[in-house]
Amino acid sequence: MKRFNPYLLACLLSLLSVSALAQKAGTGADQISSIDQQIEGFPTEYSIGGMPVNIHGQTTYINQRYNNYTSSYSGLNSMSSDKSMSYTWSGTLFFGARIFENTDVYYNPEVFSGVPFSGLVGLGGFTDGEANKAAGKEAQFYSARAFFRHTINQEGSKVQLDNDANQISQTVSSNRFVITGGKFSTLDVFDDSTYAKDPRIQFMNWGNLTYLAYDYAADARGYTWGLAGEWYRDNWVFRAARTLAPKTPNGRDLDNQIFKAYGDQIEVERQHNIAGLPGKVSVLAYRNKMTLARFEDATNYVIQNNAQGTQAINNVRTNQQFKTGIGINGEQAITNTVGIYGRAFTSDGHTETMAFTEADNSLSVGVSINGLNWNREKDTIGISMMQNGLSSYRRQYLQAGGVSYFIGDYAGPNQTISYKPEQIAELYYNALLVKNVLFGVNYQHVNNPAYNSARGPVQIYSFRVHAEF
Repeated sequence: MKRFNPYLLACLLSLLSVSALAQKAGTGADQISSIDQQIEGFPTEYSIGGMPVNIHGQTTYINQRYNNYTSSYSGLNSMSSDKSMSYTWSGTLFFGARIFENTDVYYNPEVFSGVPFSGLVGLGGFTDGEANKAAGKEAQFYSARAFFRHTINQEGSKVQLDNDANQISQTVSSNRFVITGGKFSTLDVFDDSTYAKDPRIQFMNWGNLTYLAYDYAADARGYTWGLAGEWYRDNWVFRAARTLAPKTPNGRDLDNQIFKAYGDQIEVERQHNIAGLPGKVSVLAYRNKMTLARFEDATNYVIQNNAQGTQAINNVRTNQQFKTGIGINGEQAITNTVGIYGRAFTSDGHTETMAFTEADNSLSVGVSINGLNWNREKDTIGISMMQNGLSSYRRQYLQAGGVSYFIGDYAGPNQTISYKPEQIAELYYNALLVKNVLFGVNYQHVNNPAYNSARGPVQIYSFRVHAEF
């Protein structure tokens, strides 16, 4: 059945600057605030020789499965149509210290193990937000983040930032500059969302992690090095950053020549209240520069060299290119237990993916509902719908028989992709089992996987266990 079924829904160099009114300022529908509780007898913030320090931690296990689904054919980078299982497991420690009055440093060691569906190919909107870190069953240890944050307060009202992961408790001004630098994820600073941000405790799909068409600079795990500045002016926030690009698209190694290859982004955010309930609207734009293949060149190469079924982009990646995009994000608490959000983004679509996934335009909307009405105030339901699309340039390359980094269904001259937008519905329920431990179930319905109406739909069933302190 190909029709989308709405009823299925019933850092020098940036980072982790925590907005005063961001994640903790939602409604009861915000699972981030409902899971975070102090553990008696285990302080997470204290003082060493007069220096404030804190420590937090998390672990998350996600298991996903799907049964056989309809597929007329498969290509080099198709998602397997056979019954499959995927999992990811992560463990992170968050260390922080206030080395000067308004300067903090943070370090996050992380361990990760996982096996993604089909080696992480065959979709635009991948179904596990942490699957990009998966490199096999053997646990991998690495430094996820290592950054500093310096705050310059100006005159304004006082805002209390609570003790949290990568945030030592602090009183700041509503008018302030924040400079952060080091190793981080671009998403730690940009495109914050109360309801759709963290795949460990909220929606799992990449299209709810951020704008799917936002090709933000990062290594293969989603981290980078960079410098960011934020200017808070009461209800307004202005952000800008430059971050390192990978040496090759979707590669693990970063290019340290920050004036030669980089990702720039700017964002303007306006926070507001409607009937006493919080909301905000933000606009984000990016510009990447690095050596990338142009789809027009790759399409010509496929046709002229009879290179159907190959990753011809590798043969025409010779010159530096600019890649740009712009998007809008809005959210609003409707009641004390219900919040809604929406994201829309478009990229220019001339060049291959630099560091995220295969999408040139994306739209997502959703709702988060707190369980207070059924006497489960620490539980959350999330419902979302996403639609992802490709530019004409990327589409022509795939239909000519080219294979991209994550997708490519070419299987013969009579079986080129039958293009349709990729459509995904996602539903989750999280239940707080005991203090700071939640169990969640998740369902995703994917129409036209990898933008091909000849394949799917795919129905993916998941569960996860998350604990933090």
